Amino acid sequence: MEPASQQPEVTVLLARARAGDAQALGAAFSAVYEELKRSARSQLRRSRNGFQTTALVHEAYLKLAGGAQLTATDRNHLLALSARAMRQVLVDDARARKSDKRGGGQEALTLGAVRGNDAQAVIEVLALDELLESLHKADERAAQIVELRYFGGYSETEISQMLGISDRTLRRDWRKARAFLLAEMPT
Repeated sequence: MEPASQQPEVTVLLARARAGDAQALGAAFSAVYEELKRSARSQLRRSRNGFQTTALVHEAYLKLAGGAQLTATDRNHLLALSARAMRQVLVDDARARKSDKRGGGQEALTLGAVRGNDAQAVIEVLALDELLESLHKADERAAQIVELRYFGGYSETEISQMLGISDRTLRRDWRKARAFLLAEMPT
């Protein structure tokens, strides 16, 4: 994660972007670009698709910049929204592949972090997206933790800082999210 001294700069840039300064949004993304690439690289290691790290980051940027008004208020919020945008890009890609008339098929992701290191569960991107939507309805913060950990590639310490919760609360919510995913996961 970036040093705390750079966090206010991103917050100022995001405030300018929300006020209509289109260049400020690009500058805010530039300030967190390397961290977004690290996050994308972590995500792409777990999936088998045609995306390159840079392409995934750029697609996430386009999704955020081209959508409704940007709501990010600070660096951590921008990183969380970017992790969600990366998830959406991968889900959109899986949907497109599934509907491909030439038999595209869905891409599989391994959920080793969910099942633990002993056994890996392979689940389709679309099924994971549905599970996360269900978890979001049951426990929004737990769903956000899964999204940041799995799609964002952030450590427990980074996530607890981003969400402003203790490490203990994060671990409790992570255990609850894992239990939910394992219970709901197709066998």
